[in-house]
Parts: sequence; structure tokens; C-alpha cells
Amino acid sequence: MMLNDDREREKKMASPRELKTKTLAETENYMAWTAEEPDGEITYHLELNNVTLHFFFEEWEEFLSLVNALPHDVTKP
Repeated sequence: MMLNDDREREKKMASPRELKTKTLAETENYMAWTAEEPDGEITYHLELNNVTLHFFFEEWEEFLSLVNALPHDVTKP
């Protein structure tokens, strides 16, 4: 026999928690955003047209270091 508390617990487990997301930057074709995962960890996402890259914090920091190291004076060929 299932008690009311058991039913409530089952409902919470069955329905996925809605992720909290935040857009960091967006252009016409690209978007960077974060999501708070169910365990509380923040993940970082980079959408490039039809490809999405997913990063944990340490990976995101390294990616940003790479982007910041790129030359800023690139000219169009």
C-alpha cells in the first residue's frame, strides 16, 4: 500500500527538474549559455550553428584562455 508521502516522493522522482539556464552571449548564429545541473553544478554550452559543445567549469576556463590567446588583428583574405 502506497502512502501519500510515498506518492509525493514518486512524483518528484518521476518528473525531471527544470534546468535553470542563462544566456551569456548571442549572435545571429552562435550562443553561449550556462545551465545549473540537477546536482547543482554549472555547465557551459556553446552552440555553433548545428553543433553544441558542452563544458565543465575547468574546461570552459581553458577554452576561454584559448580564445583570448587568438590574434585579434586577423584580416580577411
